[in-house]
Amino acid sequence: MTKKRLIPHNFIIIFLIWNISLLSCDSPDTKKERYLLKGNEKLKENDTKSAIDFYGEALKIDPDFRDALFNRGLVMYQLNRYENAIVDYSSILKTYPTDTMALFERGVTYMDNGEFYKALEDSKSLISIKSESWRSYFLEGLVLEQLKNYQESLNSFEKALSLSPDNPEVLVNQATIFYYLKDFEKALMALDKAEKLEPTEANIYNLRSMIAFDNGEFNDAMTLINKAISLNSNQAYFYNNRGLYQLYRNELEKGLEDINYSLKQNPRNLFAFRNKGIYHYLNNEKDLALRYLTEVNEKDPEMDLVKEYLEKANNL
Repeated sequence: MTKKRLIPHNFIIIFLIWNISLLSCDSPDTKKERYLLKGNEKLKENDTKSAIDFYGEALKIDPDFRDALFNRGLVMYQLNRYENAIVDYSSILKTYPTDTMALFERGVTYMDNGEFYKALEDSKSLISIKSESWRSYFLEGLVLEQLKNYQESLNSFEKALSLSPDNPEVLVNQATIFYYLKDFEKALMALDKAEKLEPTEANIYNLRSMIAFDNGEFNDAMTLINKAISLNSNQAYFYNNRGLYQLYRNELEKGLEDINYSLKQNPRNLFAFRNKGIYHYLNNEKDLALRYLTEVNEKDPEMDLVKEYLEKANNL
């Protein structure tokens, strides 16, 4: 089955509270803060290039300017420039080794960059620094999920929920682990609670669609994934899931369009490569089907549907 994208960490930009006139002083501190403010304004306008440029100007004045490094790191992450984001967060941590916000963001970025053990190390550091925070255990759970240590991941999410019981973000990720373990009843119970707390959280409906698909309820799966997309149209995994559902509804070209769109947004998504292999199998294109499915099977032989369609493609 197609993997649900992890709920991303909140995208929060550090805005300074201004109690001085920007034009009344031209000290280095005022200059760097002015550049930070301009960068934030550009980001509000969705002009990420200019935002990065202004943060860079602030950092020319003060290379250790924490807020500029943090904000630029967040923007780099959103642009999938993970290596750049990691450099910025690491710069903060070199000066402020107990900065929990930078540590959390670097851990998430390491994880999305495929550096799972570095991410796990950051989660352990967070727990040692701030054991009373649900986010410390939440990050640990996310990384353990990526390492497929599902029971340990559940334990971490349980610790996070003990500190923040009504947290929809943790509940959805807990439900995801139950889904991987094929315990759909517990997954749906967690999703029901999350939906009551945050009915506009798109990941709830994405995961519900995945459960419906696994139950063979393809029309329900389509309805649910369309609701997820209507709530968050920027999530590549949602389009990949919808593409798979369309393949199963014999809407092959629509399915391929969604899968390709997902790959454009996230070129490293193995689930999308698998789905392209399924598309080519359904289109009786044996060589292309085998190319995609063989590659996925070599990298993740435990992925749902891969062996099934690899065998089918070999028999074309």
